Amino acid sequence: MSVLVIDASVAAKWFTEEEHADEALRLLGGEYLLHAPDFFMLVMDSVFCEWMRRGIISEDDGEIVRTTLRQLPIQKHPFAPLQDSAYTIASRTGQSVYDCLYVALAALLKGRMVTADRKLYDGLRNGPLKKHLIWVEDV
Repeated sequence: MSVLVIDASVAAKWFTEEEHADEALRLLGGEYLLHAPDFFMLVMDSVFCEWMRRGIISEDDGEIVRTTLRQLPIQKHPFAPLQDSAYTIASRTGQSVYDCLYVALAALLKGRMVTADRKLYDGLRNGPLKKHLIWVEDV
């Protein structure tokens, strides 16, 4: 089984019908070991609250997607041990420390981070971390 670190841009697609949703849903098929930093759940709560503010989902739907997400087989890892690596990656690439926590986890696990964030992907795909990065369509 392939080790994949998923970021919030991918997980959000599990609950929408936007571009790349089908590709993101394939990650839940059981052939991948999914991982994320533990703050991932906080980020997703923020996404769900934004959707409620914009009228995309109701409060009841928000609770349903939160519960569903928490039941998915995603191994969470404490972010604190990744913070120094993420800082170094961010300072060298111009990406956010938050995004680089996912990349640092992928490197630590000798896996790849899958993202649907075009800016992040384009910012890292030609650098030394490209072996730890994969675009959601390419999984």
